Amino acid sequence: MTKKDIVNKIAEQSDIKQIDVKKVVQMTFDIIVDSLAKGEKIELRNFGVFKTKSRKGRMGRNPRTGQQVPVAPKKVAVFKPGLVMRAKVK
Repeated sequence: MTKKDIVNKIAEQSDIKQIDVKKVVQMTFDIIVDSLAKGEKIELRNFGVFKTKSRKGRMGRNPRTGQQVPVAPKKVAVFKPGLVMRAKVK
């Protein structure tokens, strides 16, 4: 499912114009990304939790040459589904 599919479904079910739904969906995603960039945790009840996690630096391997290369430490976004989502997906 793409963002466009989400917008279309919301527009169909709510009788709101697609352009208005698209703006709200995009603003929601922008707020989530901006909050994660600041290191904040986003908790959406019955859906899940978005947060950032720090990964330590390590030694990786170039698959072509087999040579070891250092991989720098970094932060990554992670998502943990909520209980309701986990139950429905099961």
